[in-house]
Amino acid sequence: MTNTHAQWQKLADEFQPETRLLIGDSLYDSADGARFESINPATGDVVASIASATADDVERAAVLAESRFREGVWSRMPLRERMNILYRFADLIEENGDTFILLDTIEMGKPVSEMQSTDLPGAVLTFRFLAEAIDKVGGSTPNTNDGFHHYIVRQPLGVVGCITPWNYPLMMAAWKVAPALAAGNSVVLKPAEDSSLSSILLGQLFLVAGGPPGVFNVVPGTGQVAGQALARSQHIHKVSFTGSTGVGRLMYKYAADSNLKKVSAELGGKSPQIILKDVGDMERCATAVVDGIFGNQGEVCAAGSRILVANEVYEEFREAFVAASTKKYAPGDPLDPATTMGPLVNKAHQTRVRGYIDGAVGEGAKIVLGGDVDHQFDNSCYVSPTLFADVSPDMTIAREEIFGPVGALIRHEGIEQALSIANDSEFGLAAGIWTQNITNAHSLARDLQCGMVWINGYMNGDMTQPWGGWKQSGQGRDKCIDSLLENMQSKSVWVTL
Repeated sequence: MTNTHAQWQKLADEFQPETRLLIGDSLYDSADGARFESINPATGDVVASIASATADDVERAAVLAESRFREGVWSRMPLRERMNILYRFADLIEENGDTFILLDTIEMGKPVSEMQSTDLPGAVLTFRFLAEAIDKVGGSTPNTNDGFHHYIVRQPLGVVGCITPWNYPLMMAAWKVAPALAAGNSVVLKPAEDSSLSSILLGQLFLVAGGPPGVFNVVPGTGQVAGQALARSQHIHKVSFTGSTGVGRLMYKYAADSNLKKVSAELGGKSPQIILKDVGDMERCATAVVDGIFGNQGEVCAAGSRILVANEVYEEFREAFVAASTKKYAPGDPLDPATTMGPLVNKAHQTRVRGYIDGAVGEGAKIVLGGDVDHQFDNSCYVSPTLFADVSPDMTIAREEIFGPVGALIRHEGIEQALSIANDSEFGLAAGIWTQNITNAHSLARDLQCGMVWINGYMNGDMTQPWGGWKQSGQGRDKCIDSLLENMQSKSVWVTL
């Protein structure tokens, strides 16, 4: 049964979340007693005061995780037993779905409807898919000369430090943690400060599912302290990070300064949606493009914020986009199941997004939708869905990641110019192509410099799809079998007979 708005509000008013660090099977305050406040961006109210891990706390978790790895309590556990624990873990996430929905909604403003349709089922599916993959990945036995036997095995790395963003708290934690655990590694998870609570619950449920203590630890805290300590630790053998390109660069620096740990980083994006003149169903196209930029308040790394439209259909598309947006997206209370757009994550980010909007106006772009702060909620962080027309490729809003509900319409004169504009970016995460010409579609897909391409759709996919980018959008892949392999290393064994 789906909760009503009043029922969600009652749950929010009464809920008392766990706020301490999880190290081993125990919950702790931070070593220095420091805490940080989590603020509900829809109301400005304090959600909780959360323990802020020190560098010593992170190191304690990392040392314990490495010790448990060496003991083999998880890394050498029979495969079917490890699979069954992760299956039970997935079931528990599903059974506690309302709590996870509530936590992410009140911490970062994500509408409960989106948590129900995307984040919660996505997290559950991730753990089930990676659990099932555990005994499907094998080594190999290459042919060699007589007198020798050669085989290659895949083994876990050791301890994986997972640093997750605030925009998809539960689902991004699943994308990072599930393949690391499935591969046999221990994990230390550092969630984003703005959305830590669902990660603490995740760690608790792993223990309930039968996971050995110390294999999955959760250390909320600031990026400058806890995140840096995790990336610098000699006891961490890989960092799996999703966040900004600037912080991503630091991950590689910290790895180089410490033990040359492996780094997987999914970073920023400025993804183009290319609408050719033979787009076909304009209403369907406009609706998908709208979803691709305004979904999750535009706080999506792969948001299709550069909308490259053929001159021949530019005006028609603009009208269809405005109509589709007006029909579906309006800011509202994220605890209301009817709401499709919540607030931005915090006041600082709201100010940043507003700065991009004001700057675009100053550069000569034309607002055709939104552009204002929604004032219906006091002390909130809302920004109305916004679309600019008459944007040139050199404008700031066409080049920098905004991470908010701001789209930029850019004209193009055909496939060659569209490709040139699309690739003229430091980012290379994703792209969308809209055309009825199969040759043009596949040619563009081949030539676009990015990790993911959707043709006549956007943000589609399942667990078979690798998620990640090229260029300054990062390295490594989340989801799919690739993510499992990236949490393992190969070993070659040569036997003289």
